[in-house]
Amino acid sequence: MTFGRFLGVDLAWRDGTPGRPANESGVAVIDASGRVLDAGWTRGLGETVSWIEGAAGEDAALLFVDAPLVVTNAAGQRPCETQVGQRYGRWKVSASTTNTGSPRLAGVALRQQLEACGWTYSDGAAGPPADGRAVSECYPYTTLVGAHELGYDRERPRYKRKPPQTPAAQWRTERAATCDDLIARLGRLAAADPPLLFQSHAVSRELTDEPSPVTDTAYKHREDLIDALLCAWTAALWARHGLARCQVLGLATLPGSGDAATIIAPARPERR
Repeated sequence: MTFGRFLGVDLAWRDGTPGRPANESGVAVIDASGRVLDAGWTRGLGETVSWIEGAAGEDAALLFVDAPLVVTNAAGQRPCETQVGQRYGRWKVSASTTNTGSPRLAGVALRQQLEACGWTYSDGAAGPPADGRAVSECYPYTTLVGAHELGYDRERPRYKRKPPQTPAAQWRTERAATCDDLIARLGRLAAADPPLLFQSHAVSRELTDEPSPVTDTAYKHREDLIDALLCAWTAALWARHGLARCQVLGLATLPGSGDAATIIAPARPERR
């Protein structure tokens, strides 16, 4: 592993407009020892790109983004999204549909802006890149069920979408409790290979020190940061173990077809 820094971005899929500001994006960066070097939130692509450039520092850096980075299909799902459901559906994990007609393509614009700054998109076909500044797509739900350290053996944690029949007030309380359990499980990654040290930064440490809020805005604020940390750790896992611990969803089958729209997903043998 030659990378010095691993960045994670839980990107708001819709960028801002003159009459409507962008939603928050969660951002985090860790080093090879698992220390959280920075964590927080950005708004809009410009602010997010600036944070990425600063967080990467002078080291070789690997960035994992939770958002579609390559979208070339005119209709239907991208193959990588279909394969999420095929390989993780048993654990109640699926992916939203993205195509060129989708209204929320901020991830594509982010990739293009990063490439203009010297970053390289890596689809994972050749395994983890060796050095430089590379960006790939990931999906935190696949990390949660695909990393054995977290113990989600039967299904994903329900820390996001409300079940249809559950009253909103009841759901907010259950969601907060589920999130607290998730954070406790993430604490196990301190002893993982590679590690993630929540206690090493004031912002990430607050996740463990403060209970999860029940109000929607405050909860979403916390959820975005958790997903950003998951993205950063997934980047470190990919760099450390490659295909021994991860699989690449959506690889193009035709040579010369350009960058493949892929999701790099941690996987136990039964999820492959």
